[in-house]
Amino acid sequence: MKKITLLLFATFFAFSTFAQNNRNPSAQALKVGEKAPDFTALDQNGKTISLKEVLKNGEAVIIFYRGQWCPYCNKQLKNLNDSLSFLTEKNVTILSITPETIENVQKTIAKTKASFSILADKGLAIMNSYKVTFAVDENTITKYKKYGIDFEKANAENGANLPVPATYIVGKDGRIKYAFFNPDYSKRASVKDIIENL
Repeated sequence: MKKITLLLFATFFAFSTFAQNNRNPSAQALKVGEKAPDFTALDQNGKTISLKEVLKNGEAVIIFYRGQWCPYCNKQLKNLNDSLSFLTEKNVTILSITPETIENVQKTIAKTKASFSILADKGLAIMNSYKVTFAVDENTITKYKKYGIDFEKANAENGANLPVPATYIVGKDGRIKYAFFNPDYSKRASVKDIIENL
């Protein structure tokens, strides 16, 4: 029990250090009123998801998350899934986007029970179009490997690149109506924030 407690503390410290050291990555927020970049990708079920098609049925909430290894990400996705009925009754579609492999997306689903679409962003195409991508520095890569987190394995060809944990609400007109963007990945848009801005 003592070893588990120490491991959890060390992992939390590593995540906290990472957040402090990566507050100014080379990424920038899209602004409210801007046209949201369209994208098409496969979700965890092999279904083709197109933002343009989603918006024909209502608004979309786009959430960028880092990976199944990130406790902040898992908490946010679980909270969203727990409140999914409040969102779907407003004709809102949740689209979560990650640089991790589809195999790791399945681990995310196992941990969060997420039932909405999660897109593995092959080649970082979506992350780059939304300007949320940044490269993890070498010191952090080395530190994370000590805790069993290897970005080359987690993200495959996407390598040691992660998204700022941004959340965007896109209206039926294709324009961004709410934007949450904070390089400190311990800070997230809450379900309450999202619902209040629909």
